[in-house]
Amino acid sequence: MAVLAPAPSSIAPVPHKKRRTRASLSDRRTRFGLLNATPVVVYLLILFVYPIFSTLMLSLKGDNGGFTLHWYADAFAGANLEILLTTLRISAETSLLALVVGFALASAISRLKPLWAGLAMIVVVVPHFISALVRTYGWIILLGDNGVVNNTLTDLHFPGAPFELLYNEIGVVIGTTAVMLPYTVLLLYAVMKGIDRRLLAAAASMGAGRITIFRRVYVPLVAPGLVNAGVLSFILCLGYYLTPALMGGEKQTMVASLIDEQVMKQNQWNGASALGIILLLLTFAGLLLLRLLKSAGEALRNRGTAS
Repeated sequence: MAVLAPAPSSIAPVPHKKRRTRASLSDRRTRFGLLNATPVVVYLLILFVYPIFSTLMLSLKGDNGGFTLHWYADAFAGANLEILLTTLRISAETSLLALVVGFALASAISRLKPLWAGLAMIVVVVPHFISALVRTYGWIILLGDNGVVNNTLTDLHFPGAPFELLYNEIGVVIGTTAVMLPYTVLLLYAVMKGIDRRLLAAAASMGAGRITIFRRVYVPLVAPGLVNAGVLSFILCLGYYLTPALMGGEKQTMVASLIDEQVMKQNQWNGASALGIILLLLTFAGLLLLRLLKSAGEALRNRGTAS
């Protein structure tokens, strides 16, 4: 007598991941969390995603309303390309100078007693809360031909004084460095305060000199802070407008000033949108570089620990 096999069920089994998703969505706390997150998501979509998407569409729109890459080609040609390269150069110079000065300041403050360290940090951070316009005009007064800096150098009979410190790249870099310095000092100070000073003492007890301790022990420990501060200063300086516009000359025109000119004077929103998207992509590239450097640093650290 033949035994009939049971007929296969017409309902396919629900995958495990889908069951977990349905279970989580049916949970009351999950639904309450999604309900609370809805206003934030809507806020981000309206004020961030939609403007960026609109800017992207505008940068790809030709004069006849069709799709075009003309505005991007125009951004990477002629005077616009020179302005883009100038922006990258000044941003790199600013981040490098901010790292050097910020490293010295943060290192000195990290060695102070808590009370004096707090007062020093107030001196560093408080100018950041003053209007950028006021600070820029302050630098113009200090660095002018008859400013405090040139008058002091002239009274000291410094060779070559007075110097041209305004309306050139030197003035722009000094002004933008002053703006980026608080970010650099804060990041480096946080990293330096977390360093175990016993590691430096242990290296000294094993016969290492000050230069060797600084190069082989101290710098690798603060390297993550240096990378973070450098990339942050570079990204912030890419789109900075006020100080380069007031303290620079024609050869120091940056992308932000070019965008302002195209919108306010030339009524060229498409080209300005393309430049804005390029700045956004450069920002993403900087963040990606930061992520890659962090991953490489962690890999080297793990390799060194394993060996």
